Amino acid sequence: MLKDYTKLDATQIYKLMSQTVIPRPIAWIVTEDEGILNIAPFSYFIPLSSKPPIVIVSIGHKEDATPKDTLANIRKNKKATICFVNETNLELMKQTALSLPKEESEIEKFHIKTTPIIKDFPPIVSSTQSALFVTLYEELDLKGKTIPLLLEVQSQYIDDKIINDDGSLQLDNIARVGKEFATLEKI
Repeated sequence: MLKDYTKLDATQIYKLMSQTVIPRPIAWIVTEDEGILNIAPFSYFIPLSSKPPIVIVSIGHKEDATPKDTLANIRKNKKATICFVNETNLELMKQTALSLPKEESEIEKFHIKTTPIIKDFPPIVSSTQSALFVTLYEELDLKGKTIPLLLEVQSQYIDDKIINDDGSLQLDNIARVGKEFATLEKI
């Protein structure tokens, strides 16, 4: 199923976002630049608004003070795909937290299967239950080490298997709880 947020009313968007973006979920962000797919996890990630549908994620810099690849790619291409981490892909997500050179793809290095869903957006991680296709709305300057990005949700992928008869979602998202990770059932 693919939900086009431009065709939904504020209540529908609110329900989808509030059921999907749970407290401190991991934003496993896929970006692309010059044909190289980058993927990295970020736990400073929450919904901000449902009209317009905005999420916020804070992205830091590398040890050499240059922007992380995810930040550089979003600034350049204005698009990203945010996949939600579940128990199936938790170990892969941990591997993608390693810093690799910009010209090296975590997706290739760690053999992460992806599926293209929307033309001109990076693919989703094939094992994700839900993903948000976002565009850069605004960058905030908090004069700190991280850069908060406001990202507007254009569409949302939802695995049909997690949609209940009443339309609600039964996600198996992993959330960041302090320094540990947990499923909703364990929080």
